[in-house]
Amino acid sequence: MSLPNYFASLARYHVWATQKLIASNLATVSDADWHRDCGLFFHSVHRTVNHLLLTDDIWFARFAEGRSLRLPLDTELHVDRATVCEALGVAVTRWSPWLETLPAGRYDGELCYTRNNGEEVRIPFAPALGHVFNHATHHRGQLTAALTAMVLPGAELDWVQLLQQEARSR
Repeated sequence: MSLPNYFASLARYHVWATQKLIASNLATVSDADWHRDCGLFFHSVHRTVNHLLLTDDIWFARFAEGRSLRLPLDTELHVDRATVCEALGVAVTRWSPWLETLPAGRYDGELCYTRNNGEEVRIPFAPALGHVFNHATHHRGQLTAALTAMVLPGAELDWVQLLQQEARSR
């Protein structure tokens, strides 16, 4: 599989898993559990969902717009659950159309951006892009574990589930 096709598949998974998590799990958690510290890196489900949205915005700006958003990683973009979930559900859909615009050779290049501390960074483009999707998978996993501990039904978010679904529809 070529890198463009691989990343197109990752971008589809990013949308599928995020929207499935929002629809099944995040919609059912109580307001108290939504805001309580449940031991996640960003403490609550609310703050972790905000972090997912924030980092999607940061990385998209770096890759697609050549901009470095310098915001603390615990920035609360939205106070309201419906608003942050809706914004995250929309944000993840940006990647596929943008990826379609990339020439195949771009994956062999570098990504240059500025970190929050002002440090200039130059890293390989393809692995950095892989980080975007891996990072979201990591936090979706944290959210799924926290919600499971709250005895809420867990959504099946394994990438292979999407791949099987796509294979059946061909």
